Order: sequence, then C-alpha cells, then structure tokens
Amino acid sequence: MPVSLVRVPSLDLVKGFVAVGRRMSITRAADDLCVTQSAMSKQIRNLEELLGLRLLQRGHRSISFTAEGERLFAIANASMQQLQDAFEALGTRGKRPVTITASIGVTGLWLLPRLGEFQKRHPGIDVRVAASNAVLDLAAEEIDLAIRYCSQANAPAGAVRLFDESIAPVASPALKAGNIETRRELAKCVLLEYEDRRHWLSWGEWLASRRLTTAQARGVLRFNQYDQAIQAAVAGQGVALGRLELIRPMLEDRRLEVLLGGRGTSPTHRSYWLIQAEPVPRQDVCHVIDWISEGTRPAAAT
Repeated sequence: MPVSLVRVPSLDLVKGFVAVGRRMSITRAADDLCVTQSAMSKQIRNLEELLGLRLLQRGHRSISFTAEGERLFAIANASMQQLQDAFEALGTRGKRPVTITASIGVTGLWLLPRLGEFQKRHPGIDVRVAASNAVLDLAAEEIDLAIRYCSQANAPAGAVRLFDESIAPVASPALKAGNIETRRELAKCVLLEYEDRRHWLSWGEWLASRRLTTAQARGVLRFNQYDQAIQAAVAGQGVALGRLELIRPMLEDRRLEVLLGGRGTSPTHRSYWLIQAEPVPRQDVCHVIDWISEGTRPAAAT
C-alpha cells in the first residue's frame, strides 16, 4: 500500500535530489536552482533523514549514488521530467523568467545591486540569476542572457561589448592607506588577494611592475571569490585590486577610494560582453537587455 501524501517528502526536497543526480554535483545543482551549496547539501541531508536512508556516497571531490539513491533517482527523475513536460504543455513556458548567467563576482558586485531598480520598472517580469564561474551552455541550460569577461578576440560572434575594464588599488577611506608604490607604505598594508589564474588580477604582477613584492607587505589575505576581497576592502581589512567598472557604486558613494590619485590605474585589455541565446529574443528578454545596457556608462572619475 502506498504511503499517504502527508508522509511524502516535499517537492522541493525531491527537486533538489533530482538536480544533484542529473549533475552528479552539489555545486552545479545549487547553481541550477539558484541556491547556495550549503542549502543544497542541507536539502539532501533532510531528505535522507526523512527517509532514514543514505542516498549519496560523498567522496573528497565527487559523489555517487547508493543503491537506494540510484533506485529513487530513476523514479524521481522520470516523474520530474513528466512534470516539466506537463508545465510546458500547459503554457507556463511562455511565462518563464528571464535567466541571466554571470560570474559570481559580476553577479554580486554589478548585477544584483541594480536588480531592484529593474523590478520596480518591470514588476511583471521575473528574473532568474545563475551565478557561476563556469561558462554555461545557454541552449542546454535554457539561459536567455550571459555576461562574459574576455578579450575581443575571444568574444563569441554576436556578443555586444558592455564596458571595458581597468584595475587600480582601492581601499576604504577609513583605512587612510598611503602611496603603496613605496616600500615604506606597502609595509603598512595588508593586501587582499583574489586567488585566480589570471595574472593581471594578481598583486604579484602589479607589484612586480613597480619592483616590489607581496613579501614586503604587512600581510596578505587570500579569497577564492572576487566579491569577498572587495567586501573585505569595504570593511577596512586591507587594500584590494579594484576592477573599477564593477565597483563604481562603491567608489561613487565613497565606500572605497582609488589610491595613488588614479595614477596606478591600468587597463586589462579585456571587456564585459552581453550574449543572448536567441537572435530575436522575446519581449521580456529585450527589456532586460535594455536595462543592462543602461548600466554601462563609463565610470565617473575618482
């Protein structure tokens, strides 16, 4: 006899489990459902606790199904696909949100702070933001728009340049940081380092061009996400390499200031590009494109 409906786990938990199973990755499933990795992990643990079963085997960098998990996924995935097909047939696809993907740093520093203004202007349009440092396949993931960061040579066909990028040391005015191009002032500073393979965003590269090294600083705090380094700078914890076009609101309201009077500003020869999945997007997507374009005027002088 089947269990009663009241004992069936919530659809959110089942949806989360299916998302993890389809990706075999908690991180990617969290991106798909626009939740944090910790929230996604908690959903799986809650489902396991409700069932009294372990559904996933967790390794250091991988997960796999238990026998019970594989059995549940086969059934739940098929059922979820039937629901997706039914919702599409009922016409909910025409009312789907506009989905934008961008890196975690661009999302946190540039996109989300502006989203409230768009919602006031277009309250009937839902926007879904898929923050991911991975380059997602727009068609496969049903994503309408992407903001990507690359050189002109690497920009996809049809991409529209939103704005270029320049970097310079930035800090909270309260920190009263001096001219860090001098060894004496550098020795007073904690450097906030975003750990990234792109050398032009590293303190090592910036300091080397001035015959200085990170070892000469008072200390280095390292972050695996760029927006974390910037928030630490706002909090007065040190000096970050600011991507000036991304942090323009923080410069304008004086949460941050460019050091060296702007003399240390350097172009990266890379830009931010807007990519659309469809050559002729639906009207809701066009409104979002217009809104994004409005936010790309050049940064004010600082």
